[in-house]
Amino acid sequence: MQTEQILPHWSTAVKDQLEALVNRMIEQGIQFPDAITEFEKRFIQRMLEENNGNQSKTAQALGIHRNTLSRKSEELGLDHQPKRRKRPKR
Repeated sequence: MQTEQILPHWSTAVKDQLEALVNRMIEQGIQFPDAITEFEKRFIQRMLEENNGNQSKTAQALGIHRNTLSRKSEELGLDHQPKRRKRPKR
């Protein structure tokens, strides 16, 4: 299956970068399960950061249930605690 059929809404630059990354990973002997785990970990961590640790917003942005996000975060060893805002001193 060609990448264009799978990812029709992705830009050509992103598709090219993904293709190059996959090729490098294969050349270096990285196993599929390890690649998937690392991708999930980084993608979820970045989305949590984007949403200030808010699991509900992150799950919605990822298109998964909050319980799935919580389970995945635990499996991947991610720190998913919401970032607390510092209250101004009085």
